[in-house]
Formats: sequence, C-alpha cells, structure tokens
Amino acid sequence: MKTNTFEKDVLTGLQSNPKRLYSKYFYDDKGSAIFQQIMHMPEYYLPGCETEILRLRAKDIIRKLPHKSYDVIELGAGDGSKTALFLDPLVREKEKVSYIPLDISPEILSVNEKIMEEKLPGLCVKPIAGDYFETLKNISSGKNPKIILFLGSNIGNFEGEKALDFIRFVKSFMRKGDHLMLGVDLKKHPRTILAAYDDPAGITKKFNINLLERINRELDGNFNTAGFDHYASYDPLSGATKSFLISKAAQEVRVAGQTITFHPYEPIHMEISQKYSLQDLDQIRLKAGFKKDHHFTDSKAYFSISLFEV
Repeated sequence: MKTNTFEKDVLTGLQSNPKRLYSKYFYDDKGSAIFQQIMHMPEYYLPGCETEILRLRAKDIIRKLPHKSYDVIELGAGDGSKTALFLDPLVREKEKVSYIPLDISPEILSVNEKIMEEKLPGLCVKPIAGDYFETLKNISSGKNPKIILFLGSNIGNFEGEKALDFIRFVKSFMRKGDHLMLGVDLKKHPRTILAAYDDPAGITKKFNINLLERINRELDGNFNTAGFDHYASYDPLSGATKSFLISKAAQEVRVAGQTITFHPYEPIHMEISQKYSLQDLDQIRLKAGFKKDHHFTDSKAYFSISLFEV
C-alpha cells in the first residue's frame, strides 16, 4: 500500500464517529508474522476446518464440475499451499487445468509459483499481481470454463450487504457454466467463535495493537499502546464478529501532524468477521443470481466450502 493512501485512510477513520481502522492494514511484515501465530492457535479453528474439507472432500466438489477443462482463478491467493489440495485431484480428473493466482503481492506470487512447481509440476500457472478489484477483468476473456476461488473465510470481511455486492461484482466476470467456490465460516456456539478472536494468550490483542504501532512507525504517531485494550464481540443473531480497541482513558494522540481526541472507553472499530448459516448462503446465492449451490462442510460443520454455479 502507498503510504499516502495509508495516511488518508487512517486519518479519515480516526476522525470519524465512531472511529474505525481498516483490517487490510493489519498485514505489514510484523502483522503478517503475528497472523501466522494466530493461524496456529488451538482456538483458531478456521484453517484446520477448511483444510479438512479440501483434503477429504475435494473429489466430492469435483464431481459437481462437469467440464473437461478449467481455468482456476484464485482471489487473494497467497502462497497457494492450501489450494494445491484442491488442484491436485482436479488435475488428475480433468484433461486440462490452468491456475491463475491473483494477489496484491508479487513476492507472495513468486512463492506460490515455486510451491505449485514442487507440488504439481506441469501445471500451467499464470500469476497476476495487483488488486483483484482491478485485475479480475484480465481473466474474463478466456475460453475455458472458470472456477473462481475465494477461500479463507475472506467473504466474512465484508460488512452487511457489501458481501452480496462483492459476489455480484465477481459474477459480472463469469459466464454460464462457471463456478464460484467460497470458503465460509459458519455460525456455531458463540463461545467457540469468541475464543478464536479473543484468545487467552493475547495473540489477537497483539495483532490489533500492532496496527497502532504501525501508525507510530509509518505516520509519526505517538499512540501509547498500553492505553488501549482489545475487545471482541459476537452477535449470534446477525452472525457478526467485531473487534475493537478501547481507549482506557481520555487521551490525545498525534498522527501525521493531526491531533486525535479519545474519550474514556471510546472504541476504535478494527475488524468484522461475518459468520453465515447454510440458509444464509442459499439466500445470497439466490439474490446474486446464481443457478444453484452445493455446500461441503467439515466433520464438525464449523466451516463450508460452497460452490455457486452460474
């Protein structure tokens, strides 16, 4: 991200009422390292559940894919190590498969290519670096049917109707016979969800606080991070998990030459992670105009990989 965009977004968010920061800025080098710790926490069930589905149910998913050739496009692909669990049986079952990972980071796409070369030699990999809101248009002209992957429960980062808007946006680049494959965290016992976002070891707190430290490092900020506490909430009716940083006292903070005033116990909204029921997903599929859907869950029914067909 360009620093001036970071500065603009931070100042706009902190000068809003209520205050907010944007979760896309969590992932500087230090934040990314902390998130890797989160991924290995026993309370953070999401990656294990999704990996179980890809490992054990990939062939069930592939049976719903009738064509002999596919272009697999992955939004926010990362290193692709998890995706290889799906691509491996797909390559074995189909005559021709190409993989087009989209990610904002050219460096992670280089890692992705190396992993695919090791795990699936011979697979045609065509990475595209950039914001997938811009780069998606580069894949709309291919002749083969498409499977667009959006895994990792990333759909949960869209608030309210924005998730439906995003799915409609992706569908605008799809044709009849194409499929959208969504990784979705499902509604479950509220305590299970809360533990994943407010762990006893405080790693999630450290992840949120790091964004204040990043502001100090990059925007000449003077946040006293000890003056803020982490708070997570989950609403079982709406399915919204929200993370906040709470100002422990009245204080003033300087950021990029601007003074930000905090009242005692004033929150900064940091992140949303939306949870869905299978019935919610059916409604989204209908509203977005897809023909049909199929849901593939892990053994605990904590997570779904849902296949929407155009």
